[in-house]
Amino acid sequence: MFSDLQKFYSDKIEAGLDEAGRGCLAGPVVAAAVILPADFEHPLIRDSKQLSAHQREKAANIILENAVSHGLGVVDHQIIDKINILNAAFKAMNIAVNQLKCTPELLLIDGNRFINESNIPFKCIVKGDSVYYSIAAASILAKTFRDELILKLDKEFPVYGWKRNKAYATEEHRKAIIQHGLSPYHRKSFSFQMKFEF
Repeated sequence: MFSDLQKFYSDKIEAGLDEAGRGCLAGPVVAAAVILPADFEHPLIRDSKQLSAHQREKAANIILENAVSHGLGVVDHQIIDKINILNAAFKAMNIAVNQLKCTPELLLIDGNRFINESNIPFKCIVKGDSVYYSIAAASILAKTFRDELILKLDKEFPVYGWKRNKAYATEEHRKAIIQHGLSPYHRKSFSFQMKFEF
């Protein structure tokens, strides 16, 4: 992990990008862009899905304390319904890049596709959050920030169990939709995809 590929572009100022919330039924998609010091290493900075919520919070603080710069991009459910979730994720990433205080020379994108709205060269890396510290850091910031947003929405609509499922399509969430209908924060363009077999 974080060996050959991480060093491949080490002569450039790199910003890692990742998003959170793409597969959810409600709420925004959030992306983060992170520029780390060239020699940065830390055992907690890895794919956010491999960390507990407590570990992610601790890792996020480490990133914020050490990052050269970071940016966040948020695209809400209404825009997701208008432009689709893939384009919304790309939009969030571009917003995050624009929030950086210094301009990177290379964007490292987690995944296999990206629509770049800047003139900065980019490289897509499948499972990049297990290869680059900067992408792993972006995955952690995006996840922790989105979770904070969802916890606020849960206080408005606790019937969906968002504080537990973070608006993913769990059985609890899907049953609550059947019983209570959609909230104002649900992505209506996702409704045709939902299968309610239990």
